[in-house]
Amino acid sequence: MMLIEETPDAIAKFVFYAVMGCWTLFAATFWLRKRPSAGEVTRRDRTATFSILIQAIAGGLLGLRPLQRTYFSPIFPMPKAAELLLGVLTVASAVLSVWLVNAAVRRLGKQWAVAARLVEGHKLITDGPYRLVRNPIYTGMFGMLIATGLAVGRWSTLLLAILVFAVGTHLRIRIEERLLRGHFGNEFDEYTRRVPAVIPGVW
Repeated sequence: MMLIEETPDAIAKFVFYAVMGCWTLFAATFWLRKRPSAGEVTRRDRTATFSILIQAIAGGLLGLRPLQRTYFSPIFPMPKAAELLLGVLTVASAVLSVWLVNAAVRRLGKQWAVAARLVEGHKLITDGPYRLVRNPIYTGMFGMLIATGLAVGRWSTLLLAILVFAVGTHLRIRIEERLLRGHFGNEFDEYTRRVPAVIPGVW
């Protein structure tokens, strides 16, 4: 019995490579950034490592081949016009996410780190992308998660990844904001009242 290979969908193929290209730029934001000498660490919370692991698991779910759909196929059957619109939104999400993360990392400068910590002379950044959301890097990561799921995942896998990512991000934000609130006090509280955590109008 002969196996008939599915013909690659041109729109889905373009979206796949566009999102993968954005992932390259996303990674380059961290790999190629200039690393200024940071001041002495004054406070650190090592429990944040657990929340980072949860966020990584969310992304890992989309990278597992058994949980992915056939390459270069739409996430579910739809008219070509709808697929084209979804493809545009997917690529736009990836591009905007990379821009947001890049802008946030550059604005943080020496204060950026994977670990949840404060450094000597730590400043509360509220301008640039931090005028839009308090955690633009996590907003960008979430946007890339959505774009990747739409590019390669099944809809059920994407929903699971979103749930896992939300749990990890919620924990991470609580830990980081506890450090910031302890250091900046009322100034930080006022900032949280003005600016949403991750998604304007939602969270």
